[in-house]
Amino acid sequence: MRAGQDRRPGHVERPWPFTGRDVELRAAAAAIRPGAAGIVVAGPAGVGKTRLAREVLTAAAGRRTDVVWAHGSTAARPFPLGAFAGLLTVPPGDAAETIGRALGELARRRPLVLAVDDAHLLDEHSAIVLHRVVVRRLAPVLVTLRTGEPAPDTVTSLWKDDHLPRLDLAPLDPAGTVGLVARVLGGPVESASAHRLWTLTQGSPLFLRHLLAGEVSAGRFTPASGIWRWTSEPALSPELTGLLEREIGDLPAGLRDVVDLVALAEPVTIPTVSALTSPADLEAAEDRGLVRTDERVVRLAHPLYGEVRRAAMGRLRARRLRGLVARTLEAAPDPIPRAVLTLDSDLGPDPALFLRAAEAATRMYDLPLAERLARAAAATGDPVARLVHASALSWLSRGEEAEAILVDLAGNPPDIGTRAVAHLHRTGNLFFTMARPAEARAALAEAESTGAAPMHVAAMSLALSAATGELPLVLARGPRLLHDDLPDDLARILVASGVSAAAAVTGMTGLLDEAAVVGGLTADRVPTGIPGFGLADFQVLGHRLAGAPERADDRARRMRAASADLPGPARLMGLVIAGHAALAAGRVRDALLPLREAWAGLADSGHEFRFRCRTLLATALAQTGQATPAAPLLAGVAAGQHPAYRLYAPDDLLARAWGAAAEGSTTEARGHAVAAAGLARETGAPAFEVLAWQTAVQFGDAGAALPRLTALAGLSPRAAAACAHARAWADQDGQALCTAADAWSRLGDLVAAGDAAAQAADVHRGQKRRGSALAAAALAGKLAERSGARTPALAVAVRPLPLTAREREIVVLAARGWSNKDIAERLTVSVRTVEGHLYRAGRKLGVAERGALAGVLGVE
Repeated sequence: MRAGQDRRPGHVERPWPFTGRDVELRAAAAAIRPGAAGIVVAGPAGVGKTRLAREVLTAAAGRRTDVVWAHGSTAARPFPLGAFAGLLTVPPGDAAETIGRALGELARRRPLVLAVDDAHLLDEHSAIVLHRVVVRRLAPVLVTLRTGEPAPDTVTSLWKDDHLPRLDLAPLDPAGTVGLVARVLGGPVESASAHRLWTLTQGSPLFLRHLLAGEVSAGRFTPASGIWRWTSEPALSPELTGLLEREIGDLPAGLRDVVDLVALAEPVTIPTVSALTSPADLEAAEDRGLVRTDERVVRLAHPLYGEVRRAAMGRLRARRLRGLVARTLEAAPDPIPRAVLTLDSDLGPDPALFLRAAEAATRMYDLPLAERLARAAAATGDPVARLVHASALSWLSRGEEAEAILVDLAGNPPDIGTRAVAHLHRTGNLFFTMARPAEARAALAEAESTGAAPMHVAAMSLALSAATGELPLVLARGPRLLHDDLPDDLARILVASGVSAAAAVTGMTGLLDEAAVVGGLTADRVPTGIPGFGLADFQVLGHRLAGAPERADDRARRMRAASADLPGPARLMGLVIAGHAALAAGRVRDALLPLREAWAGLADSGHEFRFRCRTLLATALAQTGQATPAAPLLAGVAAGQHPAYRLYAPDDLLARAWGAAAEGSTTEARGHAVAAAGLARETGAPAFEVLAWQTAVQFGDAGAALPRLTALAGLSPRAAAACAHARAWADQDGQALCTAADAWSRLGDLVAAGDAAAQAADVHRGQKRRGSALAAAALAGKLAERSGARTPALAVAVRPLPLTAREREIVVLAARGWSNKDIAERLTVSVRTVEGHLYRAGRKLGVAERGALAGVLGVE
């Protein structure tokens, strides 16, 4: 879909672009040039063989070459030269005479290219004509045929006897599929949705086209926040269903049992399929290309076969087959396959199995599955199952449902321990999911009053204190709790999260690492439970503030890998953490895709992690100079925060600072950065204070920053680098600013490195050191290219103008459409002052019209 085309849901561009086949296209094009012999293009159905041939032959026809395109088919196969019907005027005769006349007519039409589509379906005469054209080199040929189908010997001899090279066309790989879908839809595609498309279609362009068209038309594949997303399970269109049914063919009863059983329960072990059907039927299904086997298990040959068969299968038959397979499965070590099959089968309920499976799904972060299994387990009223169910509901942002269960459990507990745990779950649900802190504190008090579960109470209390910024209390209690004998994974994650939060903002990296070990976020582990994502974000924050982005990236990468292919909020939380880690390294361009994807799923979800996502995405957009899309996010940031994210309040102010800078208001940007530094100092968060002062320096304010950065220089590598940067800018020392840029680059903050280099260029330029200025500006440009940033300092370096800083600020705002009155209010100056600066700037730039400013400044 090109710019200006219809982007409404339901519109999919036709014909589809030809993409992901550059190597194959070049090989085929070279093979049919004049004097060449040709090529055989082979591949499975729907892989794009005919489309490739058309692309190549269109180019050949443009060279004034005659193209004869023959088609093999089952309808024409009984007739001699049936593939050439309508293409050659050959009167009937005996075989030798007919073939000779056909070859003669082709020879008279030279220069030509002979294309033969579906050559595996050629009749004997047509196959001989093709073979002799190749052997006699009468013309280049382009032959397509389907793999896995019998073909005439004269056709197979073309590559077996080395007359023609054979090009096997494989399905599109995941990257090729993503690229094709993005081009068709005219915008980026959510990674999980793209992965689902590739998994279902296995890279078949034909199946992909039909599936995507149907899902877009039905409104199930839609754009949200600039990202195309697949929002529900697929429903195959009649056209795609027909294609797949022809692929599958008629199924005798035995084969149908094999295919249906595997469609419902794959992967299924070979002995199980053989026992529930028959070895002969399994072999026949494999021979037909309906299933594939390895040493242990049976799977469908194509995932879409399962969609077709499950849709065609009766409910009772499906339940019976699931039950047959479920009886053969062991519940250990993984209870999930048996539990899911049992739940959807004709077998009786097994609450104990459902509960074990729900707990396993929770540990895997698969919350939709955990909720479904826990709901089935809780049908008996078992208190443990009800707690697991309530937890899953809460983590799915269904807080009211969770609260109803937990209130009932707390009011009618089988024992005092259950009452305490129910109130603790209420505490987390009320505070994090429902944003009702006062009620959460009351529930925590209720749990504490029971005297039961004291370590769980302490862990939850610590987590709440950290989230609300009560740092002295956390640092007083947290380190001791880290070394206590904590009762379970949840308690360990809560304690580790609280300690990580306090350690992150105070610069205590040793304590940060201790907390990671206790919480299970180490080189070979990830936390077992959804609260582990909060722990991971605090860990990323700590390493970001310390100036160790590679360690932040390590923490994020493992959480992302653990949740990448899951439904529900876990995947989105993993994306937020990945975006945070990219921002920590100043790779703002890399941060945008995961954060945009996460925001598309979180924006309207009610999930508390959307507050983190919003701040981080707004920062990334603003740092890349995208003021307009950042604006509504920043308005939300300014409007309020979730009570669980008060610790991150300086980050919210810094996001607003970058937003103001993207709009051109560096005065306002500096004000927000200074406010963030003040808030961080007030709340005892020196690591956040360093980042805030560093940001102020990047906006050109070293005077206010230098005293505090000097006092904090020993806190962390970031603090030392920020102090050196501030001193160099305060001294207007261009060489020292270049040294600061190098230090930032080695530390891993590419945005700060680019700004320091840009400031060096500005200083050198002001001191008439033209060569040094050009070198520093070139360095700033390279760093900006690596990071994707577009900051005020970079704007000055890339487009130097004969303006003062205040004049440039005012003309940028004017170029963005702000009125003189609005500019004056924003900068807290008089309208007359604004008018004077605009007048002087216009004279310096030679611009008389306000509307011409945008072009001079490069403002979009």
